[in-house]
Amino acid sequence: MAEVVLFHHAQGLTPGVVEFADALRQAGHTVHTPDLFDGRTFGSIEDGMAYATQLGFPGAVLERGAAAVADLPADLVYAGFSLGVLPAQHLAQTRPGARGALLCYSCVPVTEFGPAWPAELPVQVHGMDADPFFVGEGDIDAARELVAQAKDGELFLYPGDQHYFADSSLPSYDPEATALLTERVLGFLRTR
Repeated sequence: MAEVVLFHHAQGLTPGVVEFADALRQAGHTVHTPDLFDGRTFGSIEDGMAYATQLGFPGAVLERGAAAVADLPADLVYAGFSLGVLPAQHLAQTRPGARGALLCYSCVPVTEFGPAWPAELPVQVHGMDADPFFVGEGDIDAARELVAQAKDGELFLYPGDQHYFADSSLPSYDPEATALLTERVLGFLRTR
């Protein structure tokens, strides 16, 4: 079974993020859900990003992510939802021993954290095909570049325009897309 660190999105460690982590736990995986926002949650992406900016985004988010895994073993799968992709992708690319990366709703160019994606590091990227953030802000292009560099890289697009589609505690929740995402993530984790 895999050991996973799941970083939350800009609205914080919501009940929906915890529920997603619990689904992975029920399958036998160990899942850590660090709270990068010190217990605060937000009613909108904009409010959450305003708080992240107050903390010193993006540097503070990356620092808090690194601190969250400092005492954990090296052989982790790093997962992130949107804002949480930043520490997940950063740690997967730079912390020795990573077993994989699961990037949901977001992806940054691999050159943000090094010259290239580690070719042997498996990765899945998940997003909706009409999400104004994932598609409209170019994350889909970064995702295509990343999976092209990985020997075991997959990009999964789901029909729809919601950003946080796998967070059951938010209006953007899409149960069908979440079920497929969860199935694909569990398949990925079985081999890690």
